[in-house]
Parts: sequence; C-alpha cells; structure tokens
Amino acid sequence: MSEISRRRFLQLQAGLGIGLSTGLLTLQAGRAFAQTPKKGGTLRAALNGGASTDRLDPASFNSYIPVAFGKTWGEYLVRVNRDGSLDYRLAEEVLPSSDAKEWTIRVRKGVEFHNGKTVTGDDVKETLVRHASEKSQSGAYGFLKAIDTIKASGNDVTVTLKEANADFAYLLSDYHMVIQPNGGQDDPNAGISAGPYQVEQNQPGVRHSGKRFANYWNADRAGHADFVEILVVNDNTSRTSALKSGQVQLINQVPAQLAQLLKGDSALKLFSGTSRTFGEFNMFCDDAVFKNGDLRKALKLAIDRELILKNVFQGLGQVGNDYPINAAYPLFDHDLYFEKSPQTKYDPDQAKFLLKKSGFEGRLPLSVSDAAFSGATAAAQIFQQSAAAAGIQIDVVREPADGYWSEVWNAKPFHAAGWYGRPTQDQMYSTAYMSDAPWNDSRFKNEAFDKLILEAKGELDDAKRKLMYADAAKLVHDDGGSILFAFIDITDATSAGVQGYEPHPGGELMDGFALSECWVTE
Repeated sequence: MSEISRRRFLQLQAGLGIGLSTGLLTLQAGRAFAQTPKKGGTLRAALNGGASTDRLDPASFNSYIPVAFGKTWGEYLVRVNRDGSLDYRLAEEVLPSSDAKEWTIRVRKGVEFHNGKTVTGDDVKETLVRHASEKSQSGAYGFLKAIDTIKASGNDVTVTLKEANADFAYLLSDYHMVIQPNGGQDDPNAGISAGPYQVEQNQPGVRHSGKRFANYWNADRAGHADFVEILVVNDNTSRTSALKSGQVQLINQVPAQLAQLLKGDSALKLFSGTSRTFGEFNMFCDDAVFKNGDLRKALKLAIDRELILKNVFQGLGQVGNDYPINAAYPLFDHDLYFEKSPQTKYDPDQAKFLLKKSGFEGRLPLSVSDAAFSGATAAAQIFQQSAAAAGIQIDVVREPADGYWSEVWNAKPFHAAGWYGRPTQDQMYSTAYMSDAPWNDSRFKNEAFDKLILEAKGELDDAKRKLMYADAAKLVHDDGGSILFAFIDITDATSAGVQGYEPHPGGELMDGFALSECWVTE
C-alpha cells in the first residue's frame, strides 16, 4: 500500500472510531469476542423498516429490513470495523496506485456461493459493473459512476477511476455491494451470495428467514444460530411487546420513552450509542413551492430542534444543522464547520419575516410515517406547532408504513426521511446530495457544490480536503432542502439470552450484522 494511502487509511480509522457512548442506557461492549460463540438455536428479530414492496435485489435496498436481511445472506468485499479500520471479507486486499486512480481488489480464494459455485474475480467485476450502471437503479450508482474501467484477471480485479478517490476502498463497504454470482446480472432477486445464511423464506412486509450455510467460509466469526428470522413489525409498541413476551430476541429502533420503561427489566438488555444516523424533513428544491429559497430558510428557522431532541428522543442525540455530517465522520472539524455555518436556531420572528418575503400563502402538507425513523410523526407534530408561531401552516399527513420508502420518500415534495449515514463524507454527499445522485431526496442541485465534492475526492492533502468539505456543508446548510434537525442515538434491545452484541457507530443492530454474529444461550 502506498504511503499516501496508508496515511489516509489511518486518518479514516481514527475518524470513524468516534462515537460509542452509553448515554443513559446499559452498554455491553468490548466482551463479545472474549466469549466463545455457541452454535445452534433460532435467533429471531422484530424490526422496523420493511414493506411489501421490498426485494432481494441489493441494488434496490432502500429501507432497513432489506439491508438487515441482506447482511445475513450477503457477503461483501470489505466492511468497516467499529474503530474505523477496514475488515477485509471477500477481498483479501484493496490496493491503490500512488495517485489513487487505480485500485486492485485481490479476491479471496476458495469461497463458495450458496449455489455451490466458487467466488471469482469475474463475479466481483460483474457486481461492480451492474451497480455502476444507471440501468440498475442501484443506490450505489451515485459513487460508482466515477468508475472508468473494470478488468478481471484471475482473482485480481483492477478498477480505474475517472478521477482520483482516496476513499474508494471504503465505498466498497456500502450495503448495496453484495457480491453475487455473475454480479446478479442473471437474477439479482435470487438471494444468492456467500454469506452465513441461505435464504429460506422471503415474504416482503411479513417475514424473512434464513438457514445456516454449511460451507460458509468464516464460520468462527458468524452464522452461529441454526436459523435466523426477521418479523416485519413497524409499530414501536408492538415490537417492544414482542420482545417482552419472548416472541423475539432482538428489536431495533427502541423509542427513547419506551427505552426508559425497559431499563429495569432484568430479562432484557438495552444498547445505546451515538452514530451517523439522522432524521430530517426534506423539501424538493425544484418543486413549484419549495424552489423559493426564502420559504426554505423560513422553514429551517421555524423548527424547534432542541424541543424535538428533548421530547421525542429524550436528549439521546445531537441537534442537527441541515447538513449530514457530524463528529462520527473523518475530516469533520467542529469549530471550522460551525464558523462557516453557524447553528440554525429556532427563530419564529425571522421565520415569519422570510415567509412574508417569500410571498407564499397557504398550507404545506408534510408526509410522515414512523417507517421513516422512529419518532418521525411526533417530531412532525412538534414542527407543526413551532411553525405555527411563525405563521406557517403545516398539515401532518400520516402515510402508511407499508410502501413508505417506495411511494413517499423521494417522491412527495415535503416528507420525512431517516438516514444511517455512510462511512465517509464523499460517499454521503455522492449518494444523496450531488446533482445527479439517484437518491438526492431534496433535489438539491448546485454546480459549486458538485465541483467541490469532485475536487475533494482526489485531494490527498487532508487539511485542504477538510476545508473543502466544510465549504460544501455550508452550501447545503444555506441553500439545501434538508431540514436536518437531529442526529439520533441508536437504541436496540435484546433478550438476556442473546450474546455477542456490540454496538457499532455505523448503525443499529451492529451495523446490521447482529443476526449473523450474535448467538443464543437459552
């Protein structure tokens, strides 16, 4: 590995390791791998974030349950560890050229797909080709479109980029990047990869299950339970009841109020930690109503962020400032960012002034569901009340949880959204903020911003890169359509008989790998 790359990787590792904290809840970390995993049994979870429209095609993953299920049957080239270092999976190495424009992926030998075929460099190549194609409609297209050529020779895959990208190896950890036979070109919905479980049942919006793959290449690390099952339970109270009654052993997205009630139950364990997860209300910048910059600014000033964080999330999180980056990201400098983009605070008088200046009159329908993120409806109701003090009339429209991520998110011009963030700033911005990003859910399009992100990709001087990202954040803060009001601490719960759980700053349920890596003792 080149010296430039090594220095960059070490910086990323330090930056990504920020973030785990106990908050008010019990944190059982640092002991899982000191224990000996127990094989056998069934590990069952009730999770929020599923719908009848979900598919097994990794390119289509856009809500939590397809991602979590995908991480039981799918295998990746790399993952990001809790400390921010790279965990090499199907890739034994990912090596850059000195200018970070050419990358060589060395594919691990002897790994078997669920269909009995051996994982090859060609499978990796075709996976990258498919996700880098706009036709795939992959959520990874936003950052993989920077690929110029992909060549496979035996177990080596060489990727040449159109521009240098110092973070390319980290981009391969994206949850869409499940390696499939022939890249999924033949049947992307087959649910075949090289992960610890084979798909047994797939009932979108109801349940998903898998049985342990007998020939999994890394059985000491994952695939401890004989069977894993996910029940789609989007209602917060029902999920909690399922855990308390013993119907399931894991749940995600425990609301802060319910977490306080569960603390004293010796039959349960709670886990909380800070992360890159955030909640927001998006306005389409190209919509006839929201293309008015004064109206967008008025709405950003009309939301009481502190009150939402206190009342909806019990203070478990941090106030957001309308850009998707926080201290969990490398190259984030708090003083620099807030010097360039002072914290937006609740100011109904200024909001009222900007509303009048905008010339807008009427009511604004805000589409929400707790399928977007736990607490979204309650947050929208507080927003409605705080905006009313500025003369802004918001109608909270409660949308069905089923189909929210296909029919509402990124479809209706004023809607709630929850994001788990990405390992690097470049990936987050390339996925959701670049003008041509397929998941640009605020329709933010700014040439100066695009230019900054493209230049920052290949800048190997971290001090310069840090300034560029701070300038990019300012553009999103000032002109964007995202009312990003809070970064939300992750809160999950398990039964006392679940072992091996370690919170991860990448997201809930151990960044989605809890079902694969935990085990049951009773």
